[in-house]
Amino acid sequence: MELMGVNQPQLLSKIATGNGHGENSPYFDGWKAYEDDPFHPTKNPNGVIQMGLAENQLTSDLVQHWLTTNPGASICTPEGVRDFKAIANFQDYHGLPEFRKAVAKFMARTRGNRVTFDPDRIVMSGGATGAHEVTAFCLADPGDAFLVPTPYYAGFDRDLRWRTGIQLVPVICESSNDFKLTRKALQDAYKEAKKDNIRIKGLLITNPSNPLGTVMDRETLRTVVSFINEKHIHLVSDEIYAGTVFCHPGFTSISEIIEEETDIECDRDLIHIVYSLSKDMGFPGFRVGIIYSYNDAVVNCARKMSSFGLVSTQTQHLIASMLSDDEFVGRFLEESAKRLAKRYGVFCRGLAQVGIKCLASNAGLFLWMDLRRLLKKPTFDAEMELWRVIIHQVKINISPGSSFHCSEPGWFRVCYANMDDRAVEVSLARMRTFVSQNTEAKKPCSQRKLRLSFSSRRLDEFLLSPHSPFPQSPLVKATT
Repeated sequence: MELMGVNQPQLLSKIATGNGHGENSPYFDGWKAYEDDPFHPTKNPNGVIQMGLAENQLTSDLVQHWLTTNPGASICTPEGVRDFKAIANFQDYHGLPEFRKAVAKFMARTRGNRVTFDPDRIVMSGGATGAHEVTAFCLADPGDAFLVPTPYYAGFDRDLRWRTGIQLVPVICESSNDFKLTRKALQDAYKEAKKDNIRIKGLLITNPSNPLGTVMDRETLRTVVSFINEKHIHLVSDEIYAGTVFCHPGFTSISEIIEEETDIECDRDLIHIVYSLSKDMGFPGFRVGIIYSYNDAVVNCARKMSSFGLVSTQTQHLIASMLSDDEFVGRFLEESAKRLAKRYGVFCRGLAQVGIKCLASNAGLFLWMDLRRLLKKPTFDAEMELWRVIIHQVKINISPGSSFHCSEPGWFRVCYANMDDRAVEVSLARMRTFVSQNTEAKKPCSQRKLRLSFSSRRLDEFLLSPHSPFPQSPLVKATT
C-alpha cells in the first residue's frame, strides 16, 4: 500500500481526530477500570465495584410489576400488538400527543403540582445529553460561552462543547458555604470572561445538583433569574433529578420562580429547562430527553433538530401509558424517595463510623464525600494519587472532584443507587478497611499495599460479627 505523503490533506474531520469527547478524563477512566474487572459477589468478589455511575436501580421492581399487570402498554405483546401498525408508522417529530401530555403531567407531579407545563412546548431528544446539545445549538454559536457553577457534571464538557464549539466558563463555588452559588461568584466569572473577550450567552445550572446532591433554595434561584435578566443572557436549568428529592427541603423548579415571584423582572424568552426520565424513573436506556423552553423560536428550532435524535414511538407509547397511571406514579415517587433516603442513610452512617464526612444532601443518586484528610498534600496531584489507590487497590470506582471541575482537591462523588444490597456492604467494608489501615499506620495511602479479599463467605461472617461496622444495618439480613 502506498504511504500517504506529508503534504496530503487530512482525510478525517477535526471532530474525528480530536479528543473533544473528553474520554481521557478520570471520570471515564474509572468506568474503564470497572469494565476490565467488574465485581461479582461469587464469580469475581475482588473486582472493581461501580460507584461512578449515577443510575437509579432501586425501583426497577415497581416498574416490572406495572409492566406485568399492564401488558397492553407494549406493542410487542399479544395484548398490545393491535396498535403495532399505527405506532410503528408514526414519524411526526412533534411526538405522540399522548406522550407529550403524559410527560408534561409527570413534570408537574415531580414539582408538587405547584406549576403546570404546556404539552405543546415539550420537545423530545435522545436523552438529556441530546437535549443539552440541541439547546446549546439553539442558543449559542461556536466560540460563545455558558457560565456553569462548579462543581458540575463531568459529561457537560462533552455534551455542550464537543460538537457545538461553545465554551464553558466555571463559576467558582466553595466548600466554605457548602458550594452554594452566590451573586458575587456569578459577577466575578462574568467579569473575567468579558476581560478575556469571551461572549457569554447563558448560564447553566443543575438543580438538584450533580455531583452535590443538593437543591437550590428560592433565594438563590431569585438571584439567578435577576442576574440573567440583568445581563440579558439565557438560563438553562437542568432538572433531571427533580424526582429524586427524598427529604426536606423540597425541590423548587425555575418554572415556579418565574410563575410565582412576580416582583422579579423576567424575560421568559430567556428561560429553558432540560429534563429526562433517566434518573427519576431509572430509564437511561430509553433515551427520553426533554427540552422545555418558554421561547417559541427555540421550541420550533429544537423540534426540527430533534429529527437527529428522536425517541422511538414504541418507547413513547409505553411511557405515555405508564405516566398516565396516576396511582402508579404517586406510589412510585413515594417509594422511590423512601428507598433513596434509606440507601443514603446507610452510606452516610457507614462512612461516618470511620470518620469520613459527606456534604449534607437530600437529592440525586450520589453523595459528595470529603477525603481531604487522606491527601498527602492539598493538591489535585495528591487527589489523583489517592484516586488511583482507591481504583486499583481498594477496587472501588468513585469519581474525583477534579473531573467535576471542583476548585478544591479531596472531594469525591460516590453513586449509591446503582447496586444491590450486597455490593453496598462490600463497598463500605472495603472503605472501612482502607481508612483504618491508613489511619493506624499514619502513612501516605499510596505507600501501602492493601489486602482486600472479600469472598462471599468471609463477607457474611464479617457483616454478622459483633465487630461489623454495620450492626444496625437493615441490609445485613437482606444479603442472607
